[in-house]
Amino acid sequence: MALRRTQRQKLYRYVVYAVLIAVVLWAIVTTDWSRIGPLFFDPEIAAKMFPGIITTALVNTLWFTAVAFAGGLLLGILLALLKMSSIGPFRWIATAWIELFRGLPAIMTIFAISQVLPIATGISGQKLGGPVVLGLIGLVLVASAYMAETIRAGLQAVPKGQTEAARSLGMSPFKTTFWIVVPQGFRIIIPPLTNEFVLLLKDTSLLFVAGSFIWSKELTNFAKDATTQNQNATPLVMAAILYLIVTIPLTRFTAYLERRMGNQR
Repeated sequence: MALRRTQRQKLYRYVVYAVLIAVVLWAIVTTDWSRIGPLFFDPEIAAKMFPGIITTALVNTLWFTAVAFAGGLLLGILLALLKMSSIGPFRWIATAWIELFRGLPAIMTIFAISQVLPIATGISGQKLGGPVVLGLIGLVLVASAYMAETIRAGLQAVPKGQTEAARSLGMSPFKTTFWIVVPQGFRIIIPPLTNEFVLLLKDTSLLFVAGSFIWSKELTNFAKDATTQNQNATPLVMAAILYLIVTIPLTRFTAYLERRMGNQR
């Protein structure tokens, strides 16, 4: 007897679940835990990482992410408005900026700002703010290019009737943009901006190319140095766990916002 559509779907799900469980069990059984344990999960080395991996590495990672996100957001708003401008040169400048910093790998931009810029200007990196500041500037430039396109898409998604209604009430183009269009556009782009924050959180690991001090190390750099010092990968595993502790709630929050906005629409 032929199965109904709902029965076929249930059968398919059960098969998928069975295959996944079988793969996980196979991985657990065939893994040589006696070798992996001491190399990746050494309790003594893990204990030595505290409290520095929290008070220095994780705090720096969150601080660098917040600074890069705030700077990228402000610059991204400006670039989005310039790209939507009716003045040609403004659009060309914004387009060139966005295409340049979206096209280059983030690590190359950070390297250029932190290492090449001091050489090109003849000004020492310390006078320009030091490696941490220069690296963050590079990260801000990259973030602004991606956020600009996200913000522009959100602003253009606002119905034109909102702008027309505001203008008919006598509001200037400037007031219409900042009091009518931008607030409504930001409601639309909150979920993708949260994703940008998560990406920036992970991109802070690229700041090592700018150079760092003991007090300015983020999670990846901190764990990398500890791994080299101990000749053991446990610090990298701990850094990965901390990344997941931060990023998983953020991605779940993003999914919640997307569902809520979808229901509202």
